[in-house]
Amino acid sequence: MRYIAMEEAFALPEMQAGYPVPKTETAARWVADWGKRLCDYTTYRLPEMDRHGIDVQVLSLTAPGIQGLTDAGQAVKDARIANDHLAEVIAEHPDRFRGLAALPLQDPEAAVAELHRAVGMLGLNGALVNDHTNGSYLDDPRYEPVWTALEELRVPLYLHPGAPPAEPWQVLEGRPELRGPLWSWAAETSGHALRLIFGGVFDRHPGATLILGHLGEFLPFQLARLDSRYDRQEHRTLERKPSEYFGDNILITTSGVCSPAALAGAILAVGADAILFAVDYPFEDTAEAVQFLEQAPISNRDREKISHGNAERVLRLPTAEAST
Repeated sequence: MRYIAMEEAFALPEMQAGYPVPKTETAARWVADWGKRLCDYTTYRLPEMDRHGIDVQVLSLTAPGIQGLTDAGQAVKDARIANDHLAEVIAEHPDRFRGLAALPLQDPEAAVAELHRAVGMLGLNGALVNDHTNGSYLDDPRYEPVWTALEELRVPLYLHPGAPPAEPWQVLEGRPELRGPLWSWAAETSGHALRLIFGGVFDRHPGATLILGHLGEFLPFQLARLDSRYDRQEHRTLERKPSEYFGDNILITTSGVCSPAALAGAILAVGADAILFAVDYPFEDTAEAVQFLEQAPISNRDREKISHGNAERVLRLPTAEAST
């Protein structure tokens, strides 16, 4: 079985040095391990891919990435550095890596220019942003040119968690375990995706593609609720039901959710054509992610779509047959 992993992080040492390290001893040990793996491609990453049958990793700058910056000029500079580095890594291992560009959304005009450069000149396959940018969400009118560029270039935007919190959230106070990947990141990112739907982004840009990790950040399991509540609102402006944007404009990946029940539910909710495989390296276990999909109670046809076929189509990669 061919595997293309869609949400696989990298870092640059000079940028990674600026990230805060959690204060607990356990978390610090984890961060130290992640740090050496994030900045590596041959000592740890490729051997792990080989051990577990990962043919291609689609690399993206780790969170918070460019969304962690407040200065627009620095964001433009760092995005360019990160994307140049990513293109160099891919050029050294063209059969094993592909990439999603970092975008300096602090300056939307510069973000459009960088997207065109990253895709048109560097050969990257789309973009990834880590939730909001300084409290600004992608349904803001100033990002319309970014959506236009994504649509014209026919590349996806991966909406990933990890930006610094935009505002205090009282429900998290006193419960630090709820912050981050355990719960709040998924809630924040799914809320951002809903803003895009209800803000009419996909009505204005019907050719745009958004990808959500972690089996859709809760949303595939809320589609009936979204439709029923929206249908009862007095002012309805969307061209379709909220659920109908999933599987068309919105795709999901398996990153970090190795649950047969959740995968089966996601297939029923959005269809196997809308689900792509991902590990979330180095934060999740590659062996577990592969074993989960290989043993999931789904058809082999759906398994092949999820493991590689959908990624080949969405990223316009050579097919499995062409690669053999």
